[in-house]
Amino acid sequence: MSIRNKELNIHFKPGHVEVVQDDVYTPYRRVLVTGATGLLGRAVYKEFKNNDWDSLGCGYNRARPCFLKCNLLDEDAVRGVIQGFQPHVIVHCAAERRPDVVERHTEAAMNLNVHACTTLAKEAGSIFLIYISTDYVFDGRNPPYGENDAPNPLNLYGKSKLEGEREILRHCPGAAILRVPILFGEVEKVEESAVTVLWDRVLEGAESCTIEHCQQRFPTFTKDVARVCRNMAERALQDPSLRGIFHYSAKEQMTKYEIACAIADAFNLPSSHLIPMTEQPAGAGAQRPHNAQLECSRLELLGLSVESTPFKTAIRDSLWPFQHDKRWRQTVFH
Repeated sequence: MSIRNKELNIHFKPGHVEVVQDDVYTPYRRVLVTGATGLLGRAVYKEFKNNDWDSLGCGYNRARPCFLKCNLLDEDAVRGVIQGFQPHVIVHCAAERRPDVVERHTEAAMNLNVHACTTLAKEAGSIFLIYISTDYVFDGRNPPYGENDAPNPLNLYGKSKLEGEREILRHCPGAAILRVPILFGEVEKVEESAVTVLWDRVLEGAESCTIEHCQQRFPTFTKDVARVCRNMAERALQDPSLRGIFHYSAKEQMTKYEIACAIADAFNLPSSHLIPMTEQPAGAGAQRPHNAQLECSRLELLGLSVESTPFKTAIRDSLWPFQHDKRWRQTVFH
């Protein structure tokens, strides 16, 4: 929806100049997206902006000219952005989402994953706030997990995101928590996602390499998550009772080895050099849940879910610029 305004414009024609009043459509719905420079944040920002929302994206280390640089740990800065822009919706995507990094740099990760939530939730007030959380709040021993199942995170990343959930709901009880699994989508570099990072192993071709074949994952396309966020935001503007915990996940179940094979198949590449590794090596980093499958019926019952994009379709959409004959396009489109 938009508001129709009038704007004076000068129209030039050969031998003639006239001043005319043109219609200008301004989106009346405003959304603030934190972490808009990240993997999910970019998709969320695009989804809202392309569907008639006045969208403001903020980032920090990777903030670009089209995004606002904002330190989410600075209460005055956060307050200034919210009071200045006055969003109807905030989608909080900013996080340290790499479990091994959280283990190594715990204090910085806790600041972003917990303390920034506190600041944002306090300043949000009555604004509808969507907080992006993770399936890693569960231990993976008894899937699938519903929204009301008791969390039991195995690693510091899961613990930090669970604590972030609690801070959000404590200071902003009208907020929504959206838990999602491992994500992939349009990347600036393949290392940006634990899914697309397997691309280089697929391309190795001549040399065999082992890939983990133990933990079950449900790789989910960022564009699908972004559509869910917009569905939730638009419903919340009509129905303020929308709040609490929600789950969204793709349904295709794969280990990392199976993900790599599916990537190879999607691009008609060989996969015979990929070797499944059925035991976790010692010192493999932060402990991961074996199978943290999310049960997503709440979104589905409310008509807010979306049909997940088939993995092979989505991975082609994500990785096509990184094919050897198209790598020049990375600088053009990414």
